[in-house]
Amino acid sequence: MGEFAGKTIFITGAGKGQGRAVALAFAKEGANIAAFDLGAKIDYPAYNNSSLSDLEKLAADVKALGANIVTCAGDIRSEADVRRAVGEAVHAFARIDILFNNAGICAYGLAHELSEAEWDAMLDINLKGAWLAAKYTIPHMIKQKSGVIINNSSIAGLRGMNRLSHYAASKWGLIGLTKSWAIELAPYGIRVLSIHPTAVNTPMNDGLAFLEGSTPREIAERSAGNLLPVPWVEPEDVAESVLFLASDKARYFTGGQYVLDAGLLTR
Repeated sequence: MGEFAGKTIFITGAGKGQGRAVALAFAKEGANIAAFDLGAKIDYPAYNNSSLSDLEKLAADVKALGANIVTCAGDIRSEADVRRAVGEAVHAFARIDILFNNAGICAYGLAHELSEAEWDAMLDINLKGAWLAAKYTIPHMIKQKSGVIINNSSIAGLRGMNRLSHYAASKWGLIGLTKSWAIELAPYGIRVLSIHPTAVNTPMNDGLAFLEGSTPREIAERSAGNLLPVPWVEPEDVAESVLFLASDKARYFTGGQYVLDAGLLTR
């Protein structure tokens, strides 16, 4: 019986990386896990995303920890898919207490060289997807008069970044959602926050390195340039931050931006 026993967290982009780490961290604390992920490759960016087998492995690992999980494959850009996934979570667990808006993509490109399809994919997955997940989880939180929404932004949501203007735009947009939802939902006891990691050691770095003909470490160091002598933080570091922000220890935190940047912005 952990701190989140009896509570349910809905995680988008749960199959790998930060989403998977958050799912396992909350499972260790007794939470019910609702894991949503595409489970398939997309056209842009042209690197491997999570697969259905990743969702299956996550389910097995969560159950091995003694926690309950429901998985749902779908596209975060699809209102029908998100509505269905939230419905399955509520059917399984009767409530949603925490939403971790984590689904996202990253790819390099100069603004004037991006295609319209590339721009749309970045904004639809990273920003519209967060809105859709919130749209269908918020009504359940309002009924409960409690809840926490944590939007996974980035250091790119706090500064400009070379060859990442569409990515930065999507991550800055999450701040606007965070602050606006915090105002709208405070009367219902619902808190809304955003987190802003530096580069994280996830398979996304492998994909970016593949596209750039580089190595994951070089990608991380070029994109970030942390003050502390590390190229990236680990997914488990992000998970610990989400655990804290979702807990009663942070009960008066809302509308804010929480930076896990290894000192990058100080530099």
